[in-house]
Parts: sequence; C-alpha cells; structure tokens
Amino acid sequence: MADGVALKDWPRADRPREKLLDHGAETLSAAELLAVLLRTGTEGESVVDQARAVLAACGNRLRGLADLRLPDLCRVKGIGPAKAAQLLALVEIAKRFGEEEFAPGAPFKGSYDVYAHFRERLALERHEAFYAVLLDNKNRKLKDIRISQGSLTASIVHPRDVYLPVIRESAAAVIFVHNHPSGDPTPSREDVEITRRLREVGELVGVRVLDHVIVGHGRYVSFVDDGYW
Repeated sequence: MADGVALKDWPRADRPREKLLDHGAETLSAAELLAVLLRTGTEGESVVDQARAVLAACGNRLRGLADLRLPDLCRVKGIGPAKAAQLLALVEIAKRFGEEEFAPGAPFKGSYDVYAHFRERLALERHEAFYAVLLDNKNRKLKDIRISQGSLTASIVHPRDVYLPVIRESAAAVIFVHNHPSGDPTPSREDVEITRRLREVGELVGVRVLDHVIVGHGRYVSFVDDGYW
C-alpha cells in the first residue's frame, strides 16, 4: 500500500489491526505490530509509515527499542511524547515479561533465582548498574535497591553507599548484582576486589553477604557457585 494513504482507505487485509484480528498477531511484521500500538498516523503519513520510521531508528530490530530514550523517539517524525511513552512502556513490559520474579517474601534458593529476576532488566543496559538484594534473617527477600550506575570502580561502588540502605532497611543479609554490558559475565579484577571489600564491611556491620551475581547476555556468574568467593 502506498505511503501517505490514510489507513482507513487501505483494504481490510492490509490494515494491521484488522489483520491481527482476522489472522492472529503472529502474521504481522514488526512494523505492523508497532503500528497497532501507535494506533494513528498524521496527515499525509500513515501509522505504518511512523512505525517503519521508529523501526529504522532502532536498527530495524525490535530489540533496538531498548536502546532508545525519550529524546531519541521524539526525533522520529510523527512521534511525540504520548507515543514515545507508549513505546517505552512496551519495552518495560517486555523486560518484565522475560523475568521470573523473585518477589518480596520469597526465600532465596540459589543464584539462578537472582539471575532470572534481573536478566532482562540488566542484559540490555548500556552501562553497568549495581543492585543490592536485601534479605531478612531467614533469607527471605525484602526488596531490591539500585545502588549506582556507571563504571564499576571503587569510586562508584563505595561500601558506605552500599551499606547505608542495607542498614536502613534492617536487612540481615544481602546479595549483590551487576551487569557487564559486553555480555561476558566473567568477573574482572576490580569485581573481585570490590566484592572482597564489601564482604569485609558486611562482617563488620553484621550483614551476611550471600553472593555476587554478574549478569551477561544469556548467562551469568555466581561468585559462590563458580568459585570466586
């Protein structure tokens, strides 16, 4: 169907929403799926045209949407704050859908619980993000706390910044989690050194450090399970 033609004038078989209703979501292209979400185009430009422009901005792959921020999306013709918000919500839903929730109150069983909870959230991060998972005296989860974002160095992840919220929340134990944007979760020398320092501080303040999990692309490293302890 020619660009610029109003979607209502397209044959039913070519309109994304009707195509989905008649034949199922799996029959739609990536651009058509985005068009269903965006709903309306603008004068002289169909919603499918807009969807194609969004797809082009993220490298013609849906996963590339996770790399775009609000200003990036708003630079696409026809995409304002409202439509950008819809797309950002889609990305967040996809991340959470891919996670296996390690919910507050659930007991910590092993490193995979932590990896499965964080894998989608952290696998697409362009920078290293450091989290602390707080637990009670029976190793039941209390909450996740994002400590920092940036390069994982002593100046970014300082024991004072890590343990302040841990102590404030009266946590008895903690699991540290961060990602390697390169995709390779192998601990660096800095990772090992920071973990050693955090364990020493934990012993001083009476908080048990149960593990440090590094999330890569489709795999992870547990300091406990993989012998880095």
